[in-house]
Amino acid sequence: MMALNILKGYEFSHREDVIGVHRQLEAMKQAFTDGKEYVTDPRAMQAKIADLLSERYGMEARAKISDEARMPEPGSLPKGGTVYLATADGEGNMVSFIQSNYMGFGSGIVVPGTGIGLQNRGHDFSLDPHHANALAPGKKTYHTIIPGFLTKGGQAVGPFGVMGGYMQPQGHVQVAMNMIDFGMNPQAALDAPRWQWISGKQIEVEHHFPNHIVKELARRGHQLKVAYDSGGFGRGQIIVRDPNTGVLTGGTEMRTDGAIACW
Repeated sequence: MMALNILKGYEFSHREDVIGVHRQLEAMKQAFTDGKEYVTDPRAMQAKIADLLSERYGMEARAKISDEARMPEPGSLPKGGTVYLATADGEGNMVSFIQSNYMGFGSGIVVPGTGIGLQNRGHDFSLDPHHANALAPGKKTYHTIIPGFLTKGGQAVGPFGVMGGYMQPQGHVQVAMNMIDFGMNPQAALDAPRWQWISGKQIEVEHHFPNHIVKELARRGHQLKVAYDSGGFGRGQIIVRDPNTGVLTGGTEMRTDGAIACW
């Protein structure tokens, strides 16, 4: 939401526009950097969520974006292992659901007699006692469990999600923009080639990402690597509901073993 807040100040003409992809990357880098600096259990946050999603935050972050790639730094604020599924029915009920044990086998601890493995989200705590996300008893950590949901004008549009650790919010931004800004249907929005910010100026793109955009992004200072395995670029599912007819349309990820089931 922070990245989308930054990006809403721009106009996007078409999906394969170099400056548009560059701005998405720069907005994602800034949102991640600020998120890792300020986001933690809401009960322990020093920053206000309203400030991180404010018009002021979006404007200040946009002002940092130029035509060249930059090293992201946290902005200043006002003082003060995953499975995803989406479901919907003919009556308009919809659910966006995600669960994750994290890092493959989670914590490696299994509840005796049950076969249930415990998750490992505590890995994301900071051990710096002065950090917003510092480890503390009973505290929830910064994490990437993000079941998405789209609404428009106060009405439900549909559930969506793109799994994959820190790729998750990056996939959400790309998939949401594919549908909203570029008019793509759910399946096309998922199938489109993706980028992924790794750290600093390091970017990975899928092997079928348009080559002319890759070259131009490199000229703008991004350090690009073409990945030939798409497994790290997220795994998503989408359902959208036509508000006029109630017709449900689904999309399922080609990068993993997803499926659309109707009844």
